[in-house]
Amino acid sequence: MRLRVFEDRDSLGNAAAAEAATAMRRAIAQRGKARIIGASAASQFEFLEALTATPGIDWKRVELFHLDEYLGLPMTHPASFCKFLQERLISKTGITNYHLLNGEEDPALVIRLTNELISAAPIDVAFVGIGENGHLAFNDPPADFDTEDPYIIVNLDKACRKQQVGEGWFPNFDAVPKQAISMSVCQVLKSKEILAVVPGPKKAQAIKACFDGPVGPMAPSSILRTHANTTVYLDRESAALLSPKTLSALSASA
Repeated sequence: MRLRVFEDRDSLGNAAAAEAATAMRRAIAQRGKARIIGASAASQFEFLEALTATPGIDWKRVELFHLDEYLGLPMTHPASFCKFLQERLISKTGITNYHLLNGEEDPALVIRLTNELISAAPIDVAFVGIGENGHLAFNDPPADFDTEDPYIIVNLDKACRKQQVGEGWFPNFDAVPKQAISMSVCQVLKSKEILAVVPGPKKAQAIKACFDGPVGPMAPSSILRTHANTTVYLDRESAALLSPKTLSALSASA
């Protein structure tokens, strides 16, 4: 794993998009297809804007998988991650091969069908964020590091639900669903390459916990340190609390 630190969100997003585009082009050149995982969060705005504007990607050869979705939330809801991906990635690129998690359907059926689809071949590159509580996808602490199931039902903790209100997705805490379908930690780690896009001051404490502290379920994204081909994109604000030793060691591995 390596860290890259940028001055601001725009330069971070542009750099992450350039690496993402390279990974997708390489997969398409080698196998005729790129399989990717898309994250849905405010942290991804600049990255996705830059990525969808990047020329030279044959999006018709890209297969998109969904990282997570709230249970019981209509696709028309402002906080729906299906809506997020439709508006910020799918409609802008013309991807036709995508697998969204419908939060209103029977979750057992959605999980079974999507598990079969994602298990058919390796994922080339996963785009992820890191939550204010350190979560990876919707795997809140203490995260399950052991299940091999690609998608699982998870309970959302208070910190996660408060973050969604703070970012303006929901009007109040009680409006945030208590459960979600999430890609499991093990499934994220099966990706050939992982790009974690994590800007902003509200992520600084989680970044410190995940990369200055021990690897463990209470800091779920700390597990990214075990994946050799992961790049974590930070800005000065999200990297502010990291120790100089960590910054030097992980940045030097780039």
